[in-house]
Amino acid sequence: MSQSHNQHVTLVITHKIAPAGEAQYEAWLNKIMPQAGTFAGHLGVNVIRPSRSGDPYTILVRFDTLENLNAWHNSELRKQLVAEVSPLLLQDDSTEVRPGAEFWFTPPSATVRPPARWKQYLLTLLVIYPSTHIVPWFWGQFLPQLKGTEGGHLLNDASVVALVVFLWMPIITRVFHSWLTRTYAH
Repeated sequence: MSQSHNQHVTLVITHKIAPAGEAQYEAWLNKIMPQAGTFAGHLGVNVIRPSRSGDPYTILVRFDTLENLNAWHNSELRKQLVAEVSPLLLQDDSTEVRPGAEFWFTPPSATVRPPARWKQYLLTLLVIYPSTHIVPWFWGQFLPQLKGTEGGHLLNDASVVALVVFLWMPIITRVFHSWLTRTYAH
């Protein structure tokens, strides 16, 4: 199996919503997200809501393999759900497949420059540093017998990665969206 098949992949979906359609769209999201979770290899969904009116929604659907992502993406169920939401969209359903976790700092379109590397570094450090200190302390309180063992290291590492991927980075990239995308005149 090639390397591209054994790292997780993310389906990046961009939707521009018609004015006054947000409530219906949010209801649709609440319907489609659990549906994606029923497919093999599903690793989670994050929704990056627009920071300003008129900006697009970005939905990140993660799967363990490209094959499992394609099974969801090409499923009759997803096609039916996309057809259902189409009247709320200003543009067609836009999708792109991204390997690994690069989606955190990927701009919504090719015309938008990605954030400066130093900004990506600072935000990643902002979530990694406290997580690598809090998680071992937390598990040490509940499972002190694992401290310093391979099982303890695995538990700490798995917990940090889960927190970063599923909780902190989606929040931090949404909170700092304006700062990440700000451009400065030279």
